[in-house]
Amino acid sequence: MRAAHGAPRRRARWTLSSTGVFVAALVVALAAACSPPPPPPPPTAVALPLRAVGEVQLPGSSSRFDYASLDSERGLLFAAHLGAGEVVEVDVRAHRVVRVIPNVPQVHGVLVVPALHRVYATATGSNAMVTIDEETGQVINQTPTGAYPDGLAFDPRRNAVWTTDERGGSETVIDASSGTARGTVALGGEVGNVAYDPVADQMLVDVQAHDELAIIDPTKLTVTRTIPLHGCDHDHGLALAPPQRLAFAACDGNDELLTVDIDTGAVAATTPVGHQPDVLAYDPSAQRLYVAAESGWLTVLDQHDHELEVRGSGHLADNAHVVTVDPTTHRSYFPVPSGTSGHPALLEREPVG
Repeated sequence: MRAAHGAPRRRARWTLSSTGVFVAALVVALAAACSPPPPPPPPTAVALPLRAVGEVQLPGSSSRFDYASLDSERGLLFAAHLGAGEVVEVDVRAHRVVRVIPNVPQVHGVLVVPALHRVYATATGSNAMVTIDEETGQVINQTPTGAYPDGLAFDPRRNAVWTTDERGGSETVIDASSGTARGTVALGGEVGNVAYDPVADQMLVDVQAHDELAIIDPTKLTVTRTIPLHGCDHDHGLALAPPQRLAFAACDGNDELLTVDIDTGAVAATTPVGHQPDVLAYDPSAQRLYVAAESGWLTVLDQHDHELEVRGSGHLADNAHVVTVDPTTHRSYFPVPSGTSGHPALLEREPVG
């Protein structure tokens, strides 16, 4: 009787146990399938060819910064303090904060145009571009843009500012003096950064939704051609070396930097960089490229004969994903939410070697 009653119970327990194992395995498999793949390991660390020469404590909360832009002639740096909704102006020669320009909601992009004594900033929280007087810090204009304005570029021939509407999948073109919108260029998907090529008189835009670069006629506001970026996942960061006819596209989906021949569209090289590369800065006189990543990893590369050589690669500071460089002194600047004192800070580095 025990056996007669025991066998079905063992079968029941076996069935329940097997079902439990199957469900657990299914849960693990589904979790693995749904989880994002782990990030690739960082590139081999090579000592950065930089040394610390200064640190300016910045006001506000220890929250995220985004882009920065430098008026190298006057020594004035403008940093977008995204988390505070402020633009912070710093005198990098006197190592002091000049002023804070408030009420720029979720400010991402910032661009100073010294010839116009103007600073432009994308107020992402209100889908607008804000024009600021560089002399007084007063807001002059606010111009509506597309959805989620991010990066900025200046076209000096037409006196126009271009804003990247990242989620709107477009570029908004704005008169730099009056703040009047001149037009919009639709790009068919999420866009990354934008840059002006003065040699060919054209605009280049990362179309990160399609892993390509769009070339735009800035007069007709039309796309003239696209360059597929084979080997790139989600090109967001962008910098140009116009005399060498090179574009550098940072791919934050697979941590690669692509070197692209602007004229032929050929991808000349692919270089691993830090996890989630974001902001790029190119020093034209030193022919040196800085790639700052969300991971705080910085890669420094020198350009020789159209080829990049990694001069250094390593962790600079947590959240050091923003960089700007002074082409006259070759010093580089990195706004971070937490410096050595635990407060927001602007880190200053100079080249060594």
